[in-house]
Amino acid sequence: MKVWYPYVFLGLLLFGLNSCSSNSSKSGNEDVLVGSLKVVADETILPLIQEQKEVFESSYTNAKVLESGKPEIQAINTLLKGEADVAILTRALNADEKKSFEQRQITPRIFAFAYDGIVLVSNKNDIDTGVVVSDIIELLKGNKVKPYTLVFDNVNSSILRYFRDLGNIEKVANTFVEAKTNAEEVLKTVASSTGKIGFLSLNQYLTFESSFQEMDKIRILSVLNEKLATPKYVKPSQASLSTDEYPLKREIFVLNYQPNLGLGIGFSAFLTGDRGQRIVLKAGMLPVTMPGREIIIRN
Repeated sequence: MKVWYPYVFLGLLLFGLNSCSSNSSKSGNEDVLVGSLKVVADETILPLIQEQKEVFESSYTNAKVLESGKPEIQAINTLLKGEADVAILTRALNADEKKSFEQRQITPRIFAFAYDGIVLVSNKNDIDTGVVVSDIIELLKGNKVKPYTLVFDNVNSSILRYFRDLGNIEKVANTFVEAKTNAEEVLKTVASSTGKIGFLSLNQYLTFESSFQEMDKIRILSVLNEKLATPKYVKPSQASLSTDEYPLKREIFVLNYQPNLGLGIGFSAFLTGDRGQRIVLKAGMLPVTMPGREIIIRN
């Protein structure tokens, strides 16, 4: 996958064009900091994108980001149908998905801007406090290696697709799998019954942590990382993502398929620049580039 422009260049681009954005807005011409942009995001990371949008629009008042959140497959279809110019996903498009853009000679600008983790939760009354990834794969194949049912946020979810890719599973058996309509339904299911393992993103979990009323009935499961020199069970956190100890780590990409140098570039620059990376950090996720710190030295 080709990633365009170093992040430093994007930051300089945004800084340089910021000074002339007011002149562009007067003429009514759309440039990298003026106009409207349709963005479709994987719904498992929508809370982060909404935070980014809010700060971006407050900083650049002539820019409008029209965001929507959908399961991964629907998000990609939205991009393919031209209903959005930018998609924010946990993977790039595959060869078949790229064909329509290649036929129109549209070259994407792809930027990595954050890392997220997949969180596994269970009811606090369940005995197990940890899980092995291979057991999850076997349950997805229909093999009862553990007395659990796996609860996903959506049948078209990027989280379910992540495990399908991990286990090289062509078709998931529905024997020990439930698919809900959103992450909140996953939490409700796990909170109300034992014998369930729920799946959601770290971004979603941290968002619900203060608002979901039955969070006291839910436990985050540790996941065994067998690739470490000394294998151990690890919980998802900003720290365990940064050390690569948490095994269910995934990268988040901005896929800009806007054919011209428009607001897609400006929003991408913001996400990968210092302010956007600080928002990622504050949200409890891992930035691709760690924001700098200013140290004031007093005599």
